[in-house]
Amino acid sequence: MKLSNIALSALALSVLFVGNAPSYAGQFAKNHPRRAEVLGRDRNLNRRANADKGHLGGHYNQIKREDSSIRNQEQRDARINGGYITKGQQHQLNKEENKVNRQIERDHN
Repeated sequence: MKLSNIALSALALSVLFVGNAPSYAGQFAKNHPRRAEVLGRDRNLNRRANADKGHLGGHYNQIKREDSSIRNQEQRDARINGGYITKGQQHQLNKEENKVNRQIERDHN
């Protein structure tokens, strides 16, 4: 009887901690500096592409797809890592964002 009470208590505590895990992970994810940097750059690219839509030589849809792909990759990476991205993943995402940025610059001129 005593063993079953201990087991039930342990189960109840584990449910409490698991129930709080997503909110903690979500809070951590919002404040993670590598994610914030990558997502901030992505927002700027998106804004810039929208502002230059008529000057992108017909490449607007391609740029938007690439931008969306970067954002989706960042979200997948963070989901796999528990709410953050690694420095290597940040480097790769920044490299891809730089490529899209150069495409916007090249097409705009």
